[in-house]
Amino acid sequence: MKIDLTDTTSSKINNALMDARRASGSTAAGMVLTLVIVTDEGMAYDALKAANDASREHPSRTLAVIRREGRSPRARAETRLDAEILVGSDAGSGETVILRMHGELASHAQSVVLPLLLPDAPVVVWWPDNAPLHPAHDPLGAIAQRRITDAVTAESPVGQLAQRAASYTPGDTDLAWTRITGWRSMLAAALDQKPVKVTGAVVEGESYNPSVELLGLWLHNRLRVPVERLVTNGPGITAVRLRTKDGEIVLDRPDGLLGTLSMPGAPDRMVALKRRDTAELISEEMRRLDPDDIYATAVRTPVDRLKEPAGTAAPAPAAVSEAAVAAPPVRVTAKVPAAEQDPAPAKKAAARKAPAKKTAVGTKKAAAPRKRSGA
Repeated sequence: MKIDLTDTTSSKINNALMDARRASGSTAAGMVLTLVIVTDEGMAYDALKAANDASREHPSRTLAVIRREGRSPRARAETRLDAEILVGSDAGSGETVILRMHGELASHAQSVVLPLLLPDAPVVVWWPDNAPLHPAHDPLGAIAQRRITDAVTAESPVGQLAQRAASYTPGDTDLAWTRITGWRSMLAAALDQKPVKVTGAVVEGESYNPSVELLGLWLHNRLRVPVERLVTNGPGITAVRLRTKDGEIVLDRPDGLLGTLSMPGAPDRMVALKRRDTAELISEEMRRLDPDDIYATAVRTPVDRLKEPAGTAAPAPAAVSEAAVAAPPVRVTAKVPAAEQDPAPAKKAAARKAPAKKTAVGTKKAAAPRKRSGA
């Protein structure tokens, strides 16, 4: 069922939702959360399709906020709220309300959204594109228990990780992190099967991919070993190599569909490691609404290093410089923190690497438009 409302209010939208439920024979909501999608017309279709697919696992009320502030003075002066209500098969297993806000109302979206939230239910806010610099300080982000961004849609995806680290608040997450769940699970399981001392690691993947950087930072944090970053043609992450005294543990996925796990003294095994679509990523994030401390630790690693004084800074982190990936393949190594090394060599290394430090994370570089890619 589809209901169109023009020049309406939140109260009229709530009444229309009640009428739609009665007409479909379901007076109870039966939904577990409210998903607020902040997007534009260009991204709305794909985002709503992903949300509808995810609602089959998490029945929810989806509120799509589309701001139309207008460019001309006349358009900005026209304050109006238009709504499109979808229930039944058109909205997956929940309800969908598309809110088009015109004029000054676009700057006060929270005043429209608040009356439409499900009572006593968690709120998740998702920005498929153009996420605010500080999601938790955004008026809509402030009402949510979980805030989802996607660094891969930014002009500088790798540099966007620095902003996500600087603005991190418990409850924040990024789909670039969600995309590496399968890789983290497989690597952890491999080390559980063969408990050996890892002396180094290599992460291979395409350039401008924040998931590749996050995987390298996660390995560096958990294993406390140097991590090398090797740029390939993708798609996404193509391989991870863990060096041990018995040989390399290799998880290789050259085609984005099926991976091969190789371990010393054991036959190669095929493992399911398919690149997931957005609906699967959103479903995973909605399963867990508590803060993700592991993500916080991983994403903050490069930014914390950059804030150190130039004379005492540790060597460049795992995140690869955008200038350095112009001519693949190239290797960038993340060293063990200076506190764990001999002080004198650390100072010399810092002095050599200080000029390149500014481009490691968070530096914008003009580049041709890139395809949106995952891990």
